[in-house]
Amino acid sequence: MLISDAINFRIRELLRENNLTAYKLSYRAGISNSIISDCKRGKVKELSVSSIIHICEGLNIELKDFFDSDCFKDVEAIDRFEKKESKVV
Repeated sequence: MLISDAINFRIRELLRENNLTAYKLSYRAGISNSIISDCKRGKVKELSVSSIIHICEGLNIELKDFFDSDCFKDVEAIDRFEKKESKVV
C-alpha cells in the first residue's frame, strides 16, 4: 500500500471511530474542509506533516497515535520517477 493510501485510510478510520464528519474535524483542526474531504476521496497524494499534525490536534491525539495503526505496516513511498512522468504531458 502506498503511504498516501494508508494516510487516507487512517483518516477515514479515525473519523469513523470518533463519529466525526470531515467538516467537523476540519473545524476542530483549524484546516480547510477540502483537505479532509479530498483525503477521504483519495485525491491527496502527499499530505503535509503540518496538516497531519493539525488533524491530530483536532482529534486530540498525538502524532505517534496517528501512525500507530496496522495500515502503516509495509507502506511504500510514491515513486518520484513516476510522479515526474505524470507531470510531463
